[in-house]
Amino acid sequence: MTYDVAIIGGGMVGATLACALGGSKLRVAVVEPVAAPRQFPADDFDIRVSAITRATQHVFAAVGAWDGMVTRRVQPYEAMHVWDALGGGAIHFDCTELGEPDLGHIIENRVILAALLDRLGAFDNIDFLCPASATGLTLGEDAAQLFLADGRTIEARLLVGTDGITSWVREQAGIDSTGWAYDQSAVVATVKTSQHHQNAAWQRFLPSGPLAFLPLPGGYSSIVWSTSHEQAEALRTLPASQFLDQLQQALGDTLGRMESVGPRGVFPLRLQHADQYVRPRLALAGNAAHALHPLAGQGLNIGILDVAALAEVLHSSGRKDIGSLGLLRRYERWRKGDNIAMVGAMDMFKRLFSNDKVPLVQLRNAGLSLADRLHPVKNFFMRRGMGLAGDLPPLARPSRL
Repeated sequence: MTYDVAIIGGGMVGATLACALGGSKLRVAVVEPVAAPRQFPADDFDIRVSAITRATQHVFAAVGAWDGMVTRRVQPYEAMHVWDALGGGAIHFDCTELGEPDLGHIIENRVILAALLDRLGAFDNIDFLCPASATGLTLGEDAAQLFLADGRTIEARLLVGTDGITSWVREQAGIDSTGWAYDQSAVVATVKTSQHHQNAAWQRFLPSGPLAFLPLPGGYSSIVWSTSHEQAEALRTLPASQFLDQLQQALGDTLGRMESVGPRGVFPLRLQHADQYVRPRLALAGNAAHALHPLAGQGLNIGILDVAALAEVLHSSGRKDIGSLGLLRRYERWRKGDNIAMVGAMDMFKRLFSNDKVPLVQLRNAGLSLADRLHPVKNFFMRRGMGLAGDLPPLARPSRL
């Protein structure tokens, strides 16, 4: 089985890369061990959601998957309210300040993936091998070989690891990573409040970590509550009524009364960054290359920018070998600096806001209030957060919509 590109990991990042290469002269294989559902009940929500920036929306639209997401279910958000539980510091972001229709969208992960897989199936140059598990790989001078559990062997000029934070590809390639586990886990669930979320995201910084309410259709909200491992596990197992009481105390009356909660999940948080993104015949993207704190919801977005940049490098390779280290380093140079900056910024914010030390409380409250008054500064943060500024790959630029 001979291909130009073999993508190991058919999740949201890997499927986006495949779609970005769809219709090209490159023959592409996507190797994924678990089949994702394409249809699901309309009366419940996935507990995992992503805040999609404008740049990521541009990529999804450019590869032909955005309409499939809108047809299923997306929720635009027009404002974001952030405030500190230990002081009066607060900042408010509004899309009207930039003349934009929204700041981004909240979309269930299963909706994103289903639309991408639907689109992926429309390309003749892509083989989606699922279920299929890799058991070994070798990186040769002219090609890489991937050995599958069912006895098949894939040969490709380039292997791309998009297989997540515990990346098997990264481990097999011998690429080290720098990072650490945080003292926090994230509790995620879908809740209904008595007051509508007003198409806004709400985030309160508690001493134990941030609590975010992300808007969903029908007045529901997806919560991401970062707190200690012990409290997270306790919150997961509490009876629903007691959990809602705890949630009410944590957020206050901003959205009225907490009425109901769906299934809850707990996910430990960590920072991680691969020392290299590329080797001859191999590249890493998405969580296989980096992982960061979810307080700004940027994890998936920088992964999508990774594959948009990698696709551009491959499309513009001309007669160059797409697996050569020289070519792949163009991708690494494009993305690594921005990703390190984002990972570092989220780590700094986590440390600044997840504590109750008086000097830091005073500093962060003053900083929030000052930034809220300095409109050029606030607009800069909004544009960067929305993916409207920076060295964007062509697929992520506004002209694509």
